[in-house]
Amino acid sequence: MKGSVKPVKKTKAEEPELEPLCCCEYIDRNGEKNHVAACLCDCQDLDEGCDRWITCKSVQPETCEKIMDTISDRLRIPWLRGAKKVNISILPPLFLLPVFLRVASWHFLLGVVVLTSLPMLALWYYYLTHRRKEQTLFFLSLGLFSLGYMYYVFLQEVVPKGRVGPTRLALLTCGLLLILFALYRAKKNPGYLRNPAHNNRALSDSHVECLNRKGPEKTKGFPSADLLGSLNNRAPKDETKDSPRTSAGSPAKGREDWCTKCQLVRPARAWHCRICGICVRRMDHHCVWINSCVGESNHQAFILALLVFLLTSVYGITLTLDTICTDRSVFTALFYCPGVYADYSSALCFTCVWYSVIITGSMAYIFLIQLINISYNVTEREVQQALRQKTGRRMLCGLIVDTGQYNRGFLRNWHQFSTLGVHPFHHPAEDIV
Repeated sequence: MKGSVKPVKKTKAEEPELEPLCCCEYIDRNGEKNHVAACLCDCQDLDEGCDRWITCKSVQPETCEKIMDTISDRLRIPWLRGAKKVNISILPPLFLLPVFLRVASWHFLLGVVVLTSLPMLALWYYYLTHRRKEQTLFFLSLGLFSLGYMYYVFLQEVVPKGRVGPTRLALLTCGLLLILFALYRAKKNPGYLRNPAHNNRALSDSHVECLNRKGPEKTKGFPSADLLGSLNNRAPKDETKDSPRTSAGSPAKGREDWCTKCQLVRPARAWHCRICGICVRRMDHHCVWINSCVGESNHQAFILALLVFLLTSVYGITLTLDTICTDRSVFTALFYCPGVYADYSSALCFTCVWYSVIITGSMAYIFLIQLINISYNVTEREVQQALRQKTGRRMLCGLIVDTGQYNRGFLRNWHQFSTLGVHPFHHPAEDIV
């Protein structure tokens, strides 16, 4: 046809193809090609921090953040088609945990100091990352490496003593494999709510064009621009002041709400995770041990992982104490095992036992809280919201939090039965003579 313009084909000189990366090359955060061998080159922030440290001057927090960003960007391992980035939060447990446990095995007092400081450091790092709303693989790495290292110590130090037979070892190994399988299932999609905006993208684009043509006039069949602006700018109370959208006792068919961050309508009991940055169906909490949320789809797998871990850990602790303290019961040997520090192998096993006891006690507390919340048909998120809004009531030394769900449901059912003329506790079998 006349007047038609043929598309101009660009030459190869105008669009140079990118050369493939070798195993040691990568594209850094500035969009430039870099090499693993040049990880310590051209780092002005690191040079400035070292200069201030040598001259005994304080290092600004902004400089520390830039140094950590540079280190995390350049910490890579060679891989096919380019070096892969390694999350720096994975590394500390791999090096510090074996060192701390072996140092704690030297003397009883060192063991007390190390085993007391480890939980405090973990809690400090948890609150630091939680306040910054950052995702971290530190706790996932700590949990997995703790499982592997405890199993390694058990094979190297406990099994050669001859008191653990093949059947017991096979049973402990099966428990470890079940823990890993349950963690794999728990780390899957917890029930993320996806944004359906891509389905209506064509409609929204035509709507915007129509609004731009007609200006402030209202378009037929569509809401006005002012209404759309008020809808998009509407922020729920729980996003700003952490107030609950619905009460903890709302039924499953509670009123829906709009999430301004995900731009979607979320059903009842769904919440927006500040760390994951997405809404989750029936969100319970964000678990740092699996680096994922616990929601509608993976709650059962999370409970199963806790249960299997508790059983396997208690069984491994029992086998270890029965091996290094043969003449005492398990509970007595845990607190009094004379001569255990005379042999370094027994001291290392005893230190690992106490480390496992600390981890097992923490997981047992989480498991107990989960069972209580399930029995009350509430989530941990709803419990925390009820305490924050002072609508909940603590019972049994704070283990149980009454959010009022049972009381409201009981009163509602009482009213329904009363209007029908039936006593709430009346059973039809009582009418049979």
